Amino acid sequence: MSQNEAAQYWEERYSTATQVWSGRANASVVAVASELTPGTALDLGCGEGGDSLWLAEQGWRVTGVDISPTAVRRGADEAARRGIPADRNTWVAADLETWTTDQRFDLVSACFLQSNVTLSREAILRRAATLVAPGGHLLVVAHAAPPPWARHFHAEMPTPAEELATLDLPADGWETVAAEVRERPATGPDGESAVLLDSVVIVRRKDA
Repeated sequence: MSQNEAAQYWEERYSTATQVWSGRANASVVAVASELTPGTALDLGCGEGGDSLWLAEQGWRVTGVDISPTAVRRGADEAARRGIPADRNTWVAADLETWTTDQRFDLVSACFLQSNVTLSREAILRRAATLVAPGGHLLVVAHAAPPPWARHFHAEMPTPAEELATLDLPADGWETVAAEVRERPATGPDGESAVLLDSVVIVRRKDA
């Protein structure tokens, strides 16, 4: 599938639904960011902005990037509805396979970058690491098992060890804060309850 086809797939998914995700911040983002002093954050694959909005409300200056213009527009609309100061949220509609920036961030999060359509996930995550400022953190969260209500879930489900191997970070420049599978309660689209398994990797770039 080409980049244009991937962009069309995600835009159609968002534009044909009133809301795709819950709007709540990811539990791992909350856990990690709550232990840090608010600074600059980058939310890769931000979707409709649940994580970006929560971070901004905690005092972070957040850049949210997603391939779907509809998704980032919903995030921007919700930020305005909540009265979040304009300088707290920046919204970018772009393909993560090609998007980059000269800015460096205190926190870079890449949550559930797992796709049933072609995605250069390894390249995206390695580029994400280069965007972390000295002393900053990279958070990578992935499904460690498919949700029980998921149908045709064909995306890869890497283990924490496989995530670290994918990042291939030099030991003298990074430290691993956590690399583990975590449980979290969740509610499915039809109201069913389940405990989901997430692969969570947190690494810190050492101070220059």
